[in-house]
Amino acid sequence: MSETTAIEKSPSVIKNYIEITKPRLSVVVVFSSIAGYFLAANTYDPWTILLLVVGGYFLVGSSNVFNQIIEKDLDALMKRTQNRPLPTGRVSVQNAWIYGLIMALSGIYMLYLINFATAFFGALSIVLYAAVYTPLKTRTPLCVFVGAFPGAIPYMLGWVAASGNFGIEPGTLFMLQFFWQFPHFWAIGWMLENDYKAGGFKMLPTGAADKGTAMQIILYTIWTVMVSLIPVFGVTGELYMTVWSAVIVGALGAWFLYYAFKLYKERSNEVAKKLMLVSVSYITLIQIIYVVDKFLR
Repeated sequence: MSETTAIEKSPSVIKNYIEITKPRLSVVVVFSSIAGYFLAANTYDPWTILLLVVGGYFLVGSSNVFNQIIEKDLDALMKRTQNRPLPTGRVSVQNAWIYGLIMALSGIYMLYLINFATAFFGALSIVLYAAVYTPLKTRTPLCVFVGAFPGAIPYMLGWVAASGNFGIEPGTLFMLQFFWQFPHFWAIGWMLENDYKAGGFKMLPTGAADKGTAMQIILYTIWTVMVSLIPVFGVTGELYMTVWSAVIVGALGAWFLYYAFKLYKERSNEVAKKLMLVSVSYITLIQIIYVVDKFLR
């Protein structure tokens, strides 16, 4: 008689260290930076693009590492995060600190090789995200407002990498991604309300998934769509969009708003999830439309 034993394999060391950088989120953020770069650049330098991709990933990844170090004990309380490498002990806090610092310093140096302004804004995003936003998550719903600042930097960072300075164009890109984060993260907060409460996080503006929160989601969605359309009026310098692209952006905005109003009406986790997915699609498609519009003009 033979006996078989099922052995559950733990993730490899490499996989654990990749996991704590939140690779999917980091790739999305880097995509924003590259979109900003292509919007601003007249000629495209492969070396600069490589530095922006790798350096940007290192900065976002290190921010996520520091975030998880600070929230290790709270992550252990939530179903969504309790199996992460730090709460389970697959990665030690000491090693995570070393790893995060190496990534942060390497990322800042890579962005410095592009230009000083890019390195400055990259370093600022780490400080705001890890040292300000993360501690505030358990103290006040205003954490989302604070977190929207580092979250809005990547899109404009690409423009700064290409131009070397901050002006109306990267300022508009910053404003677009700044307002977008409110409906996006509040939709996530709505979906995960009970899990966040278990960890002590205060992510919703009214403290609950209610009409007040839904109304604020609608307002910030409106502002996001309005800012998305500003380039068509020719008031944002070299950042310009044709009328045809503006029509498409407007249609996407109506799609976004439809789910914001639907959430207000139905107030369900199912609609909140759809709104979150629509918000991700919206910001990604807007970035693509802006770049394609530039090349087709």
